[in-house]
Amino acid sequence: MKDNYVLLLGKKNYLIKKGKGKFNTEFGEIDVFKVSKKKIGDRIKTHTGEEFVIVTPTLIDLLFKKTKRLPQIVTPMDASLILAYTGVPTNSLIVDAGAGSAFMAIFLGYYCCKGRVISYEINDKFAKVAKENVNIVGLKNIVIKNKDILKGIDEKNVDLITLDMKDAENNIKNSYKALKLGGWLVVYSPYIEQVKAVVSKMKEVGFTDIMTVENIRREWQIGDYTRPKTMGVMHTGWLTFGRKK
Repeated sequence: MKDNYVLLLGKKNYLIKKGKGKFNTEFGEIDVFKVSKKKIGDRIKTHTGEEFVIVTPTLIDLLFKKTKRLPQIVTPMDASLILAYTGVPTNSLIVDAGAGSAFMAIFLGYYCCKGRVISYEINDKFAKVAKENVNIVGLKNIVIKNKDILKGIDEKNVDLITLDMKDAENNIKNSYKALKLGGWLVVYSPYIEQVKAVVSKMKEVGFTDIMTVENIRREWQIGDYTRPKTMGVMHTGWLTFGRKK
């Protein structure tokens, strides 16, 4: 996040990097060099006189404005539920598969900053993008392994394993072996048939506290006539949780 700034104006915000040149917005042109000379909390005007406030970017700013996004990701909305429901400590050892764009690995690595995240990705192209995104965000506690996790998990005594992959049900037994007692397995499934297969396998190998949840978000329109917005994020996927006993 170093050398990056967010410029705020109402509901509009822009992520820029320290340097030189001009940055064009719908509100006018901004001199990037002048932004670089200012401090967080200062204000800067465009050539048309519109004024932005300079703030420090958050993880979400970098994920959605700077990293490369492959077709499907586990959204921060869903990833946050994993931390909320498992309560894993900040020094956790976490295994993740498949990495995809590394959004899940980055989110977990950021909040478990004293631990390590090992993210498996079998697809060469995806692994390359995942590594690039980790470098963009600047986290040093994430390792992307270009390897098929179904062939085995190298790590032992793992606090948390997250699976967002085809045939996740075939990795339940390996996950159980790699977890420490009390460790969590969380599987993100795009379709309900996989959820059923995952839950069945979790029960078979001995997981406890098995639970499947769906995360639904509905934003409200506040004004003279207050009502739910017509459009919303009504469904992304299912998260199935299980704990090793």
